[in-house]
Amino acid sequence: MLNKNQIAQRLAKELKDGYYVNLGIGIPTLVANYIPAGLNVVLQSENGLLGMGPFPFDGEEDPDLINAGKQTITTVPGSAFFDSAMSFGMIRAGKVDLTILGAMEVSEKGDIANWKIPGKMVKGMGGAMDLVASAKNIIVAMMHTNPKGESKLLPACMLPLTGVACVKKVVTELAVLDITAGGFKLLERAPGVTVEEIMAKTAGKLIIEGEIPEMIL
Repeated sequence: MLNKNQIAQRLAKELKDGYYVNLGIGIPTLVANYIPAGLNVVLQSENGLLGMGPFPFDGEEDPDLINAGKQTITTVPGSAFFDSAMSFGMIRAGKVDLTILGAMEVSEKGDIANWKIPGKMVKGMGGAMDLVASAKNIIVAMMHTNPKGESKLLPACMLPLTGVACVKKVVTELAVLDITAGGFKLLERAPGVTVEEIMAKTAGKLIIEGEIPEMIL
């Protein structure tokens, strides 16, 4: 199984030259550390930053430079700062090519639940609803099961939805899966993980066609 940094490494392979990308809180933020050299990707943060770099080294943090998850970050040459209204204007205008989000649940139809657990206090929905409604491509990075060992890839989400039929792909510690009209299509499996293990931990409909290759990080 992959650890969180390895999930981020695999996600970085989804980036394309010239992309404007928004990284959600959690595992997605780690993708900033694995952007391949020579690839021109601009990271956008909804709190008002275009041109976000990797996380700073210990002792080099600047408390004024943070991402939407309140983590300290770095900037790259050409970075720009602006208010959150302009940032959300970019998002709502469809200027973001790819959004990578964490999730608590994803359904086989591409629905995502990632903003609220009933009965628990939340600060707000953040930018996730705007992102899933406006980004050209949405990929989810999450663990395949919850702490109880229950699948988070479901026939239908049980938690309040953030977006409907919007997720295109899911990357977990076990697998890479496309969202298709028929359900979760298994594309890759983590090194050492069997197809049978993925089947056992996926509650939604799982489509398996031919030999499933191992991920290459």
